[in-house]
Amino acid sequence: MGLHVAQYTLDVTDLELMAGFWSAALGYRVDSGGDGSAKLYPPPDSPPESPTVWLQGSGTPKHGKNRLHLDLVADGDPAAEIRRLIGLGARHADVGQRGDEGFVVLVDPEDNEFCVLDRSPHRRPPAGRVSPG
Repeated sequence: MGLHVAQYTLDVTDLELMAGFWSAALGYRVDSGGDGSAKLYPPPDSPPESPTVWLQGSGTPKHGKNRLHLDLVADGDPAAEIRRLIGLGARHADVGQRGDEGFVVLVDPEDNEFCVLDRSPHRRPPAGRVSPG
């Protein structure tokens, strides 16, 4: 037996803004429901185990640091991807990092933290390097 991540659910206050940001960030297709929610689907050429994203309308803004967040890996240059995400509306966030972690912390337009990793977490880190998380 085992589990895998099938979907990431995020409470949002501005569904249109957040669907636009996350679909552009991930290259996902948006399927908006009439109930204040939207489901984002990976591109057709994605691996079958790629998770979907559920944006769930919420009447309340986010408070405090997320207890769970996405760790994203760029297909190419992480620095270029960070610049692209900032152009879409992300911002740098300080959650106490030192600057040598191997990832950059950003927040989406509603201040939900996520990280852009320097490399895939499936590869073993160099000796003495702490894995992101």
